[in-house]
Amino acid sequence: MAMSQIPSPAPQFMTVAEVAEMTRVSRMTVYRMVHAGDLPAVRVGNSYRVPTEAVDELLSKTAYQGEEHRA
Repeated sequence: MAMSQIPSPAPQFMTVAEVAEMTRVSRMTVYRMVHAGDLPAVRVGNSYRVPTEAVDELLSKTAYQGEEHRA
């Protein structure tokens, strides 16, 4: 009997402007992070798309680092 496979959800992406707004930095800062390799992104035509998961990870790391400085 074959098991039915549940399709994995398609990865979600954000534009550079959406990432900038969510992280409260400029679009140029997001571009710098992408070009430096600090934030993964895929190029679609002339623009970049950043995986939502990468933004969530960046925000969680940033929040954690902020707590270290308060201690």
